[in-house]
Amino acid sequence: MRIALGIEYDGANFCGWQSQPNLCGVQDALESALKSIAEHEIRIHAAGRTDAGVHAMLQVIHFDTEINRPDSAWVRGVNAFLPETVRVLWSKTVHAESGYDEFHARFSAIRRSYQYLLINAPVGPAILTSKAGWYHLPLDVAAMQNACSHLLGEHDFSAFRASECQAKSPIKTLHEAGIEAHDNALIFSFSANAFLQHQVRNMVGALIYVGNGKNPPEYMQTLLANQDRTLSPPTFSANGLYLTGVEYDKKWSLPVTHRQIQLI
Repeated sequence: MRIALGIEYDGANFCGWQSQPNLCGVQDALESALKSIAEHEIRIHAAGRTDAGVHAMLQVIHFDTEINRPDSAWVRGVNAFLPETVRVLWSKTVHAESGYDEFHARFSAIRRSYQYLLINAPVGPAILTSKAGWYHLPLDVAAMQNACSHLLGEHDFSAFRASECQAKSPIKTLHEAGIEAHDNALIFSFSANAFLQHQVRNMVGALIYVGNGKNPPEYMQTLLANQDRTLSPPTFSANGLYLTGVEYDKKWSLPVTHRQIQLI
């Protein structure tokens, strides 16, 4: 049978999502915990890979097993073998209504969503040091919101693509790009059919170059047209980046697959 899980994790002490030889990935921790419950080797597949330091409020994964366990075993049982910084939120045995389709956490995903939490203050946040990005100079939020509008739609996002990105195409469709201000905290929200490696962090970096007055909002159009990463601002910190959700067809009847940053 195929099991889907909703996962939350703090990425600060991991080397990223993907399994590594030294077992420092979030994937490594989950596969080890799942093995303890399934009593056989488990290989999991995720909706998307996150980099070192990036967090997930809602990551979706799947794995195959012939072992019959209740959902509680795949949630509470697996959590008992996980570090406190990784948690299974829900479990679901996935079958399409037709019975012919096969669910895949990555390939069945319709849309992914990310948020970036930025503290805009003269002094960096001590308590949120691994949970938020930081910029020390005042930012023009209205100008950055204007700049976001130029990112919407289908574009070649090569200007925001990491050099080591393995995506087959730099052309992606951005459905949402916006910024909300909450006192000295800014929340950047993005959703797309898929993202390139470092795309969100690179877009945040470019938007900050608009917010600090170095460039006008139309700067985003220039970067997109140039299609050259070397002409774009530096990649911003991973600390404030959160995978907040993955959208799937309703036929899979998955539990909640999207959560948002909540500021106290």
